[in-house]
Amino acid sequence: MKVAIGYQHTGEGEPFSAIVADYRDRIGEVYFPWPGQASGRPPLGHAVDVSPEEIQQVLEEELQTLRRMGVKLDLLFNANCYGERAVSVSLGKEVVSTVDRLGALGCCPEIVTTTSLMIARTIKRHFPEIEVRASVNMRIGTTQAMGYVADLFDSFYLQRDLQRDLGHVRKVRAWCDRHGKKLCLLANSGCLRFCPGQTFHDNLIAHSAAAESLENLPDWNPHVCWNLYRDPKNFVEILRSTWIRPEDLHLYEGLIDTAKLATRQHAHPRMVIGAYAEGRFRGNLLDLLEPGFAPAFVPHVIDNAAFPADWAERIGRCPGDCAACSYCREVLDQVLKDIPF
Repeated sequence: MKVAIGYQHTGEGEPFSAIVADYRDRIGEVYFPWPGQASGRPPLGHAVDVSPEEIQQVLEEELQTLRRMGVKLDLLFNANCYGERAVSVSLGKEVVSTVDRLGALGCCPEIVTTTSLMIARTIKRHFPEIEVRASVNMRIGTTQAMGYVADLFDSFYLQRDLQRDLGHVRKVRAWCDRHGKKLCLLANSGCLRFCPGQTFHDNLIAHSAAAESLENLPDWNPHVCWNLYRDPKNFVEILRSTWIRPEDLHLYEGLIDTAKLATRQHAHPRMVIGAYAEGRFRGNLLDLLEPGFAPAFVPHVIDNAAFPADWAERIGRCPGDCAACSYCREVLDQVLKDIPF
């Protein structure tokens, strides 16, 4: 099982391709958005004091380097909202133009990941050789849902809220095998399981460039998770989330084709990639996640090395009745440690 990692503009640091080169045997794909376009994260380069032209030039050079390495390229059109352009001719032409531009560079993507049914249809019609993948932001978790859009997608990111249930993953994998589809997951998401604010948050991100230019409410955090973790009594929710530890990813061998690592905005992508490539991590588990909640837990950390040996097995059989079960709270007592100043 290979991992997919998200490209980020590293500025004056080492090129992102240098990180890929060091873990080439484990990295199968690099996913990336096109500069200036809405995606599942703020537009590439929006927070960097560099011209859009320079951002694009660096990206193109990096993609050409990755292509020479033999890494698959995954172009993202995974914004949760495209506004009034959602089914427009202009957006369709923009999608085709972007893929054509990459093709002219010798970097036509092997994969396009999208949340948009219209974009999936557009890629299918214009570039039938490209694998079309359903974004994790679509929250497709059942074979019934997959069947509804099987004509549009060749591979699916499994709804992360369900991916710890290995029995469910096996059933979905069997369906994918029967229908010639690939199955993927996102391993290091820090998001709350079944978060009620996800749609609101994803829509906000899609419009983040414009939203940041407005005067916004000064006394309110729009993120459910950050508000929740202000109260230490809610720390247990981090254990009930959707992430998979590096030590447990091997349980998905034969079930998952690609494990995605969220690194597009992570402050230390090399640390995340190294941990999952090696299958172990000694440190604060929160530092591997995206979003990471280390600041919210100060002066505490989640000691990844302190998890019980049967952690993955127990949560893999979890019925979801937290009110009747104390397991996660018991584990929290083991793994929540004071920062050793």
